[in-house]
Amino acid sequence: MKIRIADIIEESFVDGEGIRFTIFVQGCPHHCKGCHNPTTHDFNSGKLIDTADIAEMLKKPSLINGITFSGGEPLCQINAITELAKIAKSLHLNVWCYTGYTYEVLFNESACKTKYFDFNLMNNFLQYVDVLVDGLFIESQRDLTMSFCGSRNQRLIDVQKSLSMKKIVIYQIA
Repeated sequence: MKIRIADIIEESFVDGEGIRFTIFVQGCPHHCKGCHNPTTHDFNSGKLIDTADIAEMLKKPSLINGITFSGGEPLCQINAITELAKIAKSLHLNVWCYTGYTYEVLFNESACKTKYFDFNLMNNFLQYVDVLVDGLFIESQRDLTMSFCGSRNQRLIDVQKSLSMKKIVIYQIA
């Protein structure tokens, strides 16, 4: 399976807790004012790479303890990121995902009607996600003091606890 990416950072310290393997997907429908990755907006830019090649990169001995999907908008490539999240879990890596969509929208099929991702695949993907950083970047709410978020409206959601408890549970940074 192919995924269109802007970049891969094999050892990141800023895209979630610990040492992260970060995939910046290409393509974003949100176009947030003040976005720190505006070059990822164009769906036709970046480069196509096979998910099997990324899997091989993940399998190399390293110090990483997790994988992060950032962007662009990762959910626009739901099939590929689900495949990579499954592989990451099989390697005992935790999974973080940044999205401009809110957690609530991801579970509201009518609100989530979009040409960019398949609502029916969302629940499957979330089974593999540990932390979801949700919400658009809002420049007027920019806050550099927040851990792993760019603006005050964004949340770090503990996805597995949220799914289990059927309510949003905020992730507690260790």
